[in-house]
Amino acid sequence: PIATMETTKEISALFTLIDDPDEEVFGAVSEKIVDYGKNIIPNLEHLWEITPHEETQNRIELLIHRLHYRDLSEDFRQWSISGHHDLMVGAMLTCKFMYPELSTTPVLQEIEKVRRNIWLELNNYLTPLEQINIVTSILYSYYGLKGGETNYKEPNEFLLHKTLEGKRGNQISNGILYLVLCELLDIPVRAIHIPRQFIVAYFKPGYSDENIPNPVNKIEFFIDPTSGQVFTHNDVENYFKRISVPAVGAYFRPQKNKQVIQQLLEEFSKCFTSEKEGYKKGELGDLARLLLEGLRRRVVRT
Repeated sequence: PIATMETTKEISALFTLIDDPDEEVFGAVSEKIVDYGKNIIPNLEHLWEITPHEETQNRIELLIHRLHYRDLSEDFRQWSISGHHDLMVGAMLTCKFMYPELSTTPVLQEIEKVRRNIWLELNNYLTPLEQINIVTSILYSYYGLKGGETNYKEPNEFLLHKTLEGKRGNQISNGILYLVLCELLDIPVRAIHIPRQFIVAYFKPGYSDENIPNPVNKIEFFIDPTSGQVFTHNDVENYFKRISVPAVGAYFRPQKNKQVIQQLLEEFSKCFTSEKEGYKKGELGDLARLLLEGLRRRVVRT
């Protein structure tokens, strides 16, 4: 609880030091302010509004970001150690890095709308290819989803809620939307780890996550989530020849949701290369490592 007289005094005293030119003083002040937790954000926002100096406003923005980020790290840690790593939740946490106030409900409603449209067209007698043709025609033709090359100058194209809002994403955010819908519809589509691509694959029944000796034999075909285009085994073999990489089994293993979000965070971090935004790149890298730690620990345990 912030509202005691003493605390209010202490906060006011800290606030007067936010514009201290000495970086060390500002560093110490930041730590103390961040320790108050998210409840202090409204006070900071008010201070931002009455501050005439842009430099000080930047510092206040940074403090607000750090407060949100501290909570976000904890949310990611909780997600990482939970039993079921819901892909949708991981993608929404990533959105909250830039949009901390984001409400999840409209995003879920939008996805439910697309899911329902696909579900109405599906039946038990369809081949895998027919199933995917329905998913693709609803998602890309009827719903109007577009995809483009990965462009690190467009951070919003990595974020699921922005992809739904603008009906446009890159390969990885479209891919996550595709995976979320397939999971809701019980269609066995999973991400695989082909170099320099984010591709999903339709797996035959009876594959298990863990160490299929030859996972490529368990794949019916591949889908590029940029456009929904389907690729054959032959197409993928040619891709490996073209990039001069041997097509080893590990590339065709179904990815865990945690690995997908880790890859999203790493790719998303490449959007922040300027000196001013370098801290964001660092933070996203830390979040990705936090998930990797969890993955490593599980491997060691088993």
